[in-house]
Amino acid sequence: MTSDFNLAVHAAVYLYHHGTICTSRELAASICTNPVRVRRVLSRLKSAGLVAAKEGSGEGGYEFRGSGGTDLAAIARALNIRFTDSAWQSGLGNHECLIASGMPGIMNSIYNDLNEECMKKLRTIHIRDIEETIFPEEKENAK
Repeated sequence: MTSDFNLAVHAAVYLYHHGTICTSRELAASICTNPVRVRRVLSRLKSAGLVAAKEGSGEGGYEFRGSGGTDLAAIARALNIRFTDSAWQSGLGNHECLIASGMPGIMNSIYNDLNEECMKKLRTIHIRDIEETIFPEEKENAK
């Protein structure tokens, strides 16, 4: 897994919190990365309908289109993220051995189950939850 998921979650929370259009340069400064990388990752969120992109040198940027209830699984799906993966190479080993011939399928099944458990957990974590954890005083002031 790359750090694209971290970048996307950071950008989504930033955009949600600010509630306005932000440039890739502004997002990149917050995320400590390159604006080109931000644009590359956010283009995938745009395709999933989670952000909108507005072109233009003076008024261009990104706006969060999800809601505070958008869960992290939606971001992972938009990026086609697999949190665990098997490095098992089925073409290697002694295929006359029952263990060697059965391991690729078994390991792939285990890793698929682990990914589903990750996605299940991510469905319980929302953009609003992260924002409220980072800015608890704003949540208190809203009461």
